[in-house]
Amino acid sequence: MEIAKIGEFGLIDRLTKDLENKNESTKYGVGDDCAVLSYPDKEVLVTTDLLMEGVHFDLTYIDLKHLGYKSAMVNISDVFAMNGTPRQITVSLALSKRFTVEDVETFYSGLRLACDKWGVDIVGGDTTSSYTGLAISITCIGEASKEDIVYRNGAKDTDLVCVSGDLGAAYMGLQLLEREKSVYYSQVEEAKRKGDKRAIEELAHFQPDFSGKEYLLQRQLQTEARGDIIEKLREAGIRPTAMMDISDGLSSELLHICKQSGVGCRIFEKNIPIDYQTAVMAEELNMNVTTCALNGGEDYELLFTVPIGDHEKIEKIEGVKLIGHITDAKFGSVLVTRDNQEFELKAQGWTHLSE
Repeated sequence: MEIAKIGEFGLIDRLTKDLENKNESTKYGVGDDCAVLSYPDKEVLVTTDLLMEGVHFDLTYIDLKHLGYKSAMVNISDVFAMNGTPRQITVSLALSKRFTVEDVETFYSGLRLACDKWGVDIVGGDTTSSYTGLAISITCIGEASKEDIVYRNGAKDTDLVCVSGDLGAAYMGLQLLEREKSVYYSQVEEAKRKGDKRAIEELAHFQPDFSGKEYLLQRQLQTEARGDIIEKLREAGIRPTAMMDISDGLSSELLHICKQSGVGCRIFEKNIPIDYQTAVMAEELNMNVTTCALNGGEDYELLFTVPIGDHEKIEKIEGVKLIGHITDAKFGSVLVTRDNQEFELKAQGWTHLSE
């Protein structure tokens, strides 16, 4: 069904008619000029992301359901990175005529899966037309007690540097998808050049072989916000001194923390958590796996610092790895390699608005 047949308000009604609010702070959601939220005893956290087709995602290899899920999760992740609890999101879409009502419903099905996982209410948004592809803007609203909020600027000398999960897998997943996309289009061009109609028809059913690399695809296409790690830290009685999620690469994010906290750091290459499939893929592509882990981005793992006194507590938490420690700013930000060489840590990950 063409969206024009039911119009903007018809589309919104179709997408949101059966939404049920889960949070007491959601007084009124979709259906009026504004949502009504109430946080009488909490600090309010607000984050927003704009995702552009051709820049942040490629519909050649991500379906709309996974895209909806990922779009919500990257925002929810920001609230967890402040040690907060996500409560509501608003969703705005700019759509071209190539998208049908069913396409948008598929996107929303992924979006709702992500929200249901973390008990988040969808409370509003907007839709408009686009001449340049799909644009997605999501705002996530969360809450936290004033004393619980963790900023990027709280790291102190001797603090421990920790990360959740493993790093570089999402980037390797992207490289794998881009490689298979390139193979597909080169085969199509070759078939067209030869005028081979049968080959062109067969390529319409092209299916890349991703066996043995499923984890890499999952990390790229099905982003997960690490609220489970926040829960484990709370259960262990640990309040990080600084924290952020890893969207643009470990090195970039760690340098943000160091700069805003006025400190330096030493991290150890041997301690950086890397999955086996990530290492295999990096070798296959003739890439340095440590460079991928440091600069790849889109892992959405948590990077945080804790007081040195929490060392034993941290070691007991499954899914968290100690990778280094904070130093005085005069010592700089340093990566110590496996053979004990020292290099200045540099941000070489994704840079927005660069050429």
